Amino acid sequence: MKRGMKMKKMKLRVNRSQLLFLSREETPGNFQKEGTLQVGRQERGLTERFCRLRGNLLFILKKQGGDLDEVLLLEKCEVMKLPDDNRRLAVSFESGDPPVFLHSSSSAECVSWLDALRDANTETLRRRITHLGALINTHSARHTHTAAHCTRSLENDGGSGGVETAVKVSPLHLTVECRGVVSVAARVQIQVCVIDTHTHTVRKHCCSEIDKRSFLGFTSFSIGDLLRSKEPHISVSLRTMDGVNEVGEVKVSRLQMEGENGHKTPPEHKCPALCDSLHSSVHDKENSPMMRAVLCAQVCKLYRFQTEDQRWLLVREQLSETPLSFSLPKQLLSALIREHTNRVQDVKELGDLSPHWDGLRHDVINHCSHLIGCYQETLADLDKLSASSCFKSSSSKSDRHLQFVPTNLHSQRMEVTSPDSTGVWYEVITFGAPADHHQAFKHGGLKRLLNKHMNHRDSFVSYSQDESSRARELLASMAQLQPLVFGLAEELLSVSLELNAARLQQVLDGLTQQTEQFVHALKDELVNSALMAIHRQCIANCNSSHVHSNGLLCENSPVSQEGQPWIGHQDVDPCDVEYDEEEWDTAWANVAKSLNCIVVMVDRLQGREDRPQELTSAEQQESTGDTNSHNTASPSCSSSSASSWQEQLLPLVITLRDCVREAVAKARAAMTFVILQGAVAPTVGQGPAQIIQRRHAVLSQALSALVCGFMLKLFGGLEDPVFLQQLLSVGVLAQFESLLSTYGDEVGMLEDMEVGVADLSKVAFTVTEAKTEELDDLLPTLSGTWGSFVVKVPLPPETFRLLPRELKEGRLIRVHPVLFNIGINQQQSLAERFGDSSLQERVNQQSCERLKTYCNALRDRLPETAGIQSLSDLLSSLDRCVEVRKRKNVEVLWIAAMVCRKVNGIRLTSCKSAKDRTAMSVTLEQCVLLRERHTLGRQHFSTALDCMRRSRLSWGQILGCYAQTGLTVSGLEPGDGPSDLQGSWLPVCLAPKAPRRHLYPVAFLLVTSHLLVLWLILSLVILLAKYQ
Repeated sequence: MKRGMKMKKMKLRVNRSQLLFLSREETPGNFQKEGTLQVGRQERGLTERFCRLRGNLLFILKKQGGDLDEVLLLEKCEVMKLPDDNRRLAVSFESGDPPVFLHSSSSAECVSWLDALRDANTETLRRRITHLGALINTHSARHTHTAAHCTRSLENDGGSGGVETAVKVSPLHLTVECRGVVSVAARVQIQVCVIDTHTHTVRKHCCSEIDKRSFLGFTSFSIGDLLRSKEPHISVSLRTMDGVNEVGEVKVSRLQMEGENGHKTPPEHKCPALCDSLHSSVHDKENSPMMRAVLCAQVCKLYRFQTEDQRWLLVREQLSETPLSFSLPKQLLSALIREHTNRVQDVKELGDLSPHWDGLRHDVINHCSHLIGCYQETLADLDKLSASSCFKSSSSKSDRHLQFVPTNLHSQRMEVTSPDSTGVWYEVITFGAPADHHQAFKHGGLKRLLNKHMNHRDSFVSYSQDESSRARELLASMAQLQPLVFGLAEELLSVSLELNAARLQQVLDGLTQQTEQFVHALKDELVNSALMAIHRQCIANCNSSHVHSNGLLCENSPVSQEGQPWIGHQDVDPCDVEYDEEEWDTAWANVAKSLNCIVVMVDRLQGREDRPQELTSAEQQESTGDTNSHNTASPSCSSSSASSWQEQLLPLVITLRDCVREAVAKARAAMTFVILQGAVAPTVGQGPAQIIQRRHAVLSQALSALVCGFMLKLFGGLEDPVFLQQLLSVGVLAQFESLLSTYGDEVGMLEDMEVGVADLSKVAFTVTEAKTEELDDLLPTLSGTWGSFVVKVPLPPETFRLLPRELKEGRLIRVHPVLFNIGINQQQSLAERFGDSSLQERVNQQSCERLKTYCNALRDRLPETAGIQSLSDLLSSLDRCVEVRKRKNVEVLWIAAMVCRKVNGIRLTSCKSAKDRTAMSVTLEQCVLLRERHTLGRQHFSTALDCMRRSRLSWGQILGCYAQTGLTVSGLEPGDGPSDLQGSWLPVCLAPKAPRRHLYPVAFLLVTSHLLVLWLILSLVILLAKYQ
């Protein structure tokens, strides 16, 4: 942009609307100012204009709210006051552009504009930052001696060294109150930084909320001064950045739990909500590298509530994002790309196939190629995002490139500290229901789509990855051993002409060894089962036809790769033949019998056998009777001794070759079938590629949430040997709590979620040792293929050494997922009145059975586990609640959550976007836990619930989860909030106004369906009256 030029002469391409929008943006107070001035390029003939300073740009408008006339970039320029007029300024530029003259209405206004314009450039800002850094260093040097004295005192008292002593010291909770600044700004942002007095480094610790307002000032104080003070608080002055002017006062108070000191807490510290904080935690364990690998962008709020015995509970809520939101989907996409690439390579290596099987191969290749292309494109889009991205908002849930990323994935944790116990953690993972919003739900969700292709899937046989690997190994063995057997057989015939007995025996030993290996490789039950599957598939699809992706129309009758229509009798219709289960055993047994004939003949030729041991013609007929028809005419082993050795061995070698060819043909057809069906079943057999992609995306979302919950559960139970033994014995329970309705699109979401949660049962965890404690080395990694994924969770070396031997050896930890759904919104009322809630009933019933199975296994294997005996009553109550036909029976969710916590399971809660309904559920559960387990006073229950729901509203607005209008779900009506929440100590920014309603009014839910019926009846009556 050329300084001082009119807009029509600008070189930078911008439009007026963009510049006007930029001029209205808020900036810090020192860099914004506006007012009416007379502006011109000449000292005479100035024109009245409305000027607005934003940052280092001076916007000159024709009038306030009018069109933009000119923009000045205040860099490399000089602003001066003209000597002959104390109300006139001149802005001159180093580039040589004509100066701009400004004329104000008064001398005071002129001075104000002069200061603002001189400060509006990067050079002045850099000088201020340098000055602030000097002030911080001066303050740090002043308190270094005091901090060192306090450190030595702690070490002497602890008696065990600095690091261990620091862990034993209780966390220091502070409240910060700003006084005398509310009149300056409507909302105040409080940012706290911790200064290390030894390294002189500054670490951002917390921030009350994000607010683009004027910078008021700063202050600093010593923790040592606060600890030594007789009063539990100190007051310090809030000064401007240059340290000259005082703009207010900051009161810092130390929050004390009852029992820390002899005196009781002052009355002003008895309000429930204490402070907000962003970023780091005050606990060393919570700041460990392990936790930073799981949690990021933490938001905290601290409360204190009274118990029934008039004591205090310190409650700290922590809402955290997780880098797993993006890292695991990327790894899953990479694993799926590798898997489908290998599958394409495997079917391409099968060589020449019959038309039908070649058509299936084309189907698999096209299917996999489509998925590979889509996944590579999605992965490339995710890689373009910022490395710090760890959150997908609900407004982006339909974006194609974020299809695999979970929506609003957060860890919501609550730490409860009481005078009688240390911190107890309760964790819930919240995220939007795992569903493919990009493909939408016009045709239903995964469960319905998969059921539509059930008949198509029945025509394919599913083989596991291990079976496909065995098939490839067997094909490789046959490809290697068959030439060796044939070559040694030819060499045996050649050596027989030499009449050298020793040489002949040597070649025979090699042939025997290779043939025995060949027969041993064929003795695989997989071959026999595959031949039976080929026959069954041929019978089932005998009269059907199919058009493959290569355009070939062929009948669905399996054939061998040589192109034969049927493996067996060539002149018989395969639909009329029953498969002989001993046919394959006969095939490889003929190879062994043919070899035995050759061994006997060589022994006779060498004269090593006595006459009684010679093979009679009847015995030879028995040995070769089971071979092909053209082999039955083989000459007897007792031919005239006058014949040459080669003439005696030639028929037997031909028989051996034919038997080997027959066995290889059957085995190769069977193993080709296994490999091909192993590729068809998980791809073409599951339906169109869009359904497979949908299933992969749903699993990706559910897997990210599961891994986050498992890692937090594992980190919290590393010192609990019973919990670690439980992981080894029965695995971990993952309880998904869904609040989706069975109405409209949410039916499809629930169908997606049902399949995605069920697919998690095929996922396993294992614990590994991290190379270092760097963040990248502590992130979980995904390996394996679809249906057998393994998530490796690394631990620091010191922590890994303390694990049980089985975990250190890589024992897999199985996952047992269960899903309970209860719709609670208005749409669920419509579904229960006029729709169908059978999907919800079926999901809950199946999950109840799986939950009972897991608990029974846990009780059988670990009967000494605390609280395990009380599960029977809870499971019985859950069973009754599931069976009862009751509308919005949320008791199902409560009992399932209680069971999950008793067995150390992972709790995951979700609704459509993990906002309104999820927040209501989590806050209610937290308050119930405080009441049931920590004796929260019943009269304070509503106060605690309202405070926590207020915090969810403010957090959602800060993080972008909610709109600024607040929550849309309502119910409890706490009025304007509890009176004790509005204490004078609480800054305005810490008390955001919550909406008046938090849940749908119960009465409205009950009468909505009746009102709908009444409306329909009245509409019908009006229409009839109109047309009559």
